[in-house]
Amino acid sequence: MIKKQLLITLCTLLTAIGLTCIKPAAAALPPGNAVKDPYAILRNSLPVQQKDLQEIQHKLEETGELLRGSRWPAVSKAISSSQFRVSNRKNQIIEAIPSEHKIEAETILAKLKTDLAKLAELSSNKEKTKFLIERDQSLAKVGTLESLLQGDSFPYKIPKEFDNLPKLLGRATATIKTNKGDMKAIIDGYNAPLTAGAFVDLALKGFYDGLPINRAEEFFVLQTGDPKGEAKGYVDPETNIERHIPLEIRTASRDETLYNKTFEELGLYTEIPTLPFATPGALGWSHSGKSVEDGSSQFFFFLYDAELNPAGRNLIDGNNSAFGYVVEGTNILNQLEVDDEIIAIKIEEGKNKLKTEA
Repeated sequence: MIKKQLLITLCTLLTAIGLTCIKPAAAALPPGNAVKDPYAILRNSLPVQQKDLQEIQHKLEETGELLRGSRWPAVSKAISSSQFRVSNRKNQIIEAIPSEHKIEAETILAKLKTDLAKLAELSSNKEKTKFLIERDQSLAKVGTLESLLQGDSFPYKIPKEFDNLPKLLGRATATIKTNKGDMKAIIDGYNAPLTAGAFVDLALKGFYDGLPINRAEEFFVLQTGDPKGEAKGYVDPETNIERHIPLEIRTASRDETLYNKTFEELGLYTEIPTLPFATPGALGWSHSGKSVEDGSSQFFFFLYDAELNPAGRNLIDGNNSAFGYVVEGTNILNQLEVDDEIIAIKIEEGKNKLKTEA
């Protein structure tokens, strides 16, 4: 009964900030455990396919679940499988990397081979804490290799009607400085080029500097980006018109990105976005309750709750654009309240991926 009342409250809050509330049926929930690690989500959402790297990635990721049951023999087997692919499938992996990144890829592969040897030893000694630290460092190298597969090209077509909007054609990293501490976020322009482009463009303009958290709902969202004055979003100084960013969502089952249509409108009740709201610090773009086409500058940090917002099917997936994840400093989210301040958002890497002209 308490959960039901909380869901009703959440639906009221969703409507208040312009989100659509869908009450998920139990039958619509995907089977198994949904991925909730932001780094894993970002690795899985890369628009590349190389079966050897992906197999290494998945074998390393599954060791986390195996360790929960202290299944050390299975952990050792996963590491051995990964070592085999790094040693015996190296040529196939390097062959798939664009020529401008092959040397870098060879260096990373050599380091990954050393990491896997350490993991094999730690697994043999059953040193769980050290194993997980080393495993995460290895996964970071795998993620870098997978990102190199794409090279400098952009894999998706963006409709010409959005030529006038900024686009992030790749990924960027941002430091979000607040009065309660700093956070690091990865901004994903592969799966949300217009939304990520608008965010990076405004961050580089200093638009968010000094703006307050204007909404803070426990277990739900922290929202910011409402400029001072009467405007609700970013007004282009050249045209004096508020810039609008369309609702933009990719799914693994469709070749084309969805624009300005919610999953509810399209009847996609069991669809899962490539960038789901499945972890604390998922970054989402806000729009009004009147239209999904009028998002401008306001965004929110999603405060994930496993029971109220189950990973893989919750009240926001398919209704708002996710465009990245806080990957460091998520504990800061629990400290922020209304009128706390975004001191500055600094784009550390990926500025060159931003395109502001057609």
